[in-house]
Amino acid sequence: MELRQLRYFVKTCELRSMGRAALELDLATSALSQQISRLESELSTRLLQRSSTGVTPTDAGLAFLQQAQLTLRHADEAVRAAQQARLAGHVSIGLPSTTSAVLGVPLIQAMAERYPEVRLHLVEALSGHLATMLNGRQLDLAVLFQADAARRWSVLPLLDEKLFVIGRDDLPGLPAGRQVRIARLGALPLILPSASHGLRATLAAAFARARVEPRVVAEIDGLALLMDAVRAGQGATIQPGAATARLGAAGLMQVRIADAQVGRRNLLASLSDDELSPAALAARVVLADTARRLVREGRWAGATLHEN
Repeated sequence: MELRQLRYFVKTCELRSMGRAALELDLATSALSQQISRLESELSTRLLQRSSTGVTPTDAGLAFLQQAQLTLRHADEAVRAAQQARLAGHVSIGLPSTTSAVLGVPLIQAMAERYPEVRLHLVEALSGHLATMLNGRQLDLAVLFQADAARRWSVLPLLDEKLFVIGRDDLPGLPAGRQVRIARLGALPLILPSASHGLRATLAAAFARARVEPRVVAEIDGLALLMDAVRAGQGATIQPGAATARLGAAGLMQVRIADAQVGRRNLLASLSDDELSPAALAARVVLADTARRLVREGRWAGATLHEN
């Protein structure tokens, strides 16, 4: 016995017509009649009295109808309960500071609209620290810039970011124009993250390829303080365009790094699918959708969607 057979029987009893029931159920009348006959055969009793004017339930049919309606109601309630449980829960998401500046609030808004019963726990930290937290099951998912292939994670390349020289427009030595090559930045005073930061490793490799020694005047790992120092004219920095999203770019120049190999990829990493709750699986989809929408709308400076 199948739920669909119960639905067919209940609908037929409601409409008192095999033809009208078949039409509403989008079935051929012969197919509906066959399903009802199979149900009667399984129960070894006649459920419907057929006539030229339609069908009426027999005494056995009336008794079966009441229980069939109750069974279908319970089945529908089970489906609703499962759906409500899927849309509720708690999800921990890690975002690096620059990514958080662009993605954080739109992600909160999107989750509130689509899954209002899901409570978000957002952590803003260095990508390496987020990877450690993800591996320790302290996070469900995170945006990372590097992913360890040995980890049992699900990893989706999300988008690629260009890097920019960012500094006050009156800073001596700040390059003019829309783009500059890394080889021309050797004399520029730079404020960069420390060696523990993935971006610093990317820049170190780029300067090494160009055979240029960068002039680093300060190392700051916090994005807000780093940008404060840049605004104060203590030096320029090299960051993705998202670095100015939270603070605004008034009074600052942004010159894109032209070197093709100088950039950063944002990866959406999560625990394996079998470890994620339904709420976390839903949040992963919303995060990816929101990031892509921001790029398409031109609200993520220097970002392009990754071509899978």
